[in-house]
Amino acid sequence: MKFSLFFFANGQDTTEQYRLLLDAARFADTEGFSAVWTPERHFHDFGAPFPNPSVTSAAVAAITSRVDVRAGSVVLPLHDRLRVAEEWAVVDQLSGGRAGLAIASGWNPQDFVLAPGNFERNKSLVRDGIQELRALWSGEAVRRPGPGGEERLIRTYPRPRQDEVPLWVTAAGSAETFSLAGELGCGILTHLLGQSWDRLEDNLADYSEALEAAGYGIESDRVTVMLHTFVAEDSRTALETARAPMTAYMRSSMSLFGLKSPQSHGVGPASDAAMRELLDHAYEEHARTRCLIGSVDSCLPIVERLADLGVDELACLIDFGVAADEALGALRNLAVLRERCEQL
Repeated sequence: MKFSLFFFANGQDTTEQYRLLLDAARFADTEGFSAVWTPERHFHDFGAPFPNPSVTSAAVAAITSRVDVRAGSVVLPLHDRLRVAEEWAVVDQLSGGRAGLAIASGWNPQDFVLAPGNFERNKSLVRDGIQELRALWSGEAVRRPGPGGEERLIRTYPRPRQDEVPLWVTAAGSAETFSLAGELGCGILTHLLGQSWDRLEDNLADYSEALEAAGYGIESDRVTVMLHTFVAEDSRTALETARAPMTAYMRSSMSLFGLKSPQSHGVGPASDAAMRELLDHAYEEHARTRCLIGSVDSCLPIVERLADLGVDELACLIDFGVAADEALGALRNLAVLRERCEQL
């Protein structure tokens, strides 16, 4: 089992959030972690520090020497693929060939002010976009209209260090997305926020079947699961330290999805007290069954269960609101967990 670090902070304290990102990246680089992932988010407090993963990844690349530097994710329908190929070739060069991308289709209409005509066909654009991105990465030219409608043949520069770019597809729980990733020979980046354990197992089975049907071997099977993570010396300390920041994080994510007036028992808007109770209950269930929030020993069963499903990497989201110094201090315990799991 591989361990990597994942970032998706909410809020506006970007100075501290960027400090956490860079200090944690240095730790991951020296302690044998696999990768550092930064996302793409637009126009909302939730994920506010991360509008462009190529920028944050370039910063990570400049201060590390071993850890892979990855986008988690690039929302491909928002961008010209030429620019994606250019930017990530720079990251690949700066990192000495350590770049990788997870590709997402996007879902929030507000994000698509960047490319309003692509919202209704975002899924199909992922399929076409991955194929073109691979072609550009390998040095092929593509045809694009220029001024006056004149067609031009375009290659991107600089050339990357890697011959092929490692790709994942970001999947929130749709079986169709898992199958698409397998069909294209990409890895999967997923999570347990919007899918049950049983649904994850079924989706990974669909992914493996699609890989096989497309002629890809098991060596192409790269399954990464993102988990909110805070590992302390004992479970009680971890659960209580993470409680307030995690519930605030969950509340912020609800506003992102437009759930500003959630219903309590189906009888009108929830009061603040009822909302706190609802979030606290959700936190208890989520932290104990779908996160690495606890001690090394209490987190091991979740790692083992994911390994049994064929997951080979855990992307540990550490910036969900725990104070930066506490989150950085907890990385030492996460490193112990990683060492314990090396043979899973």
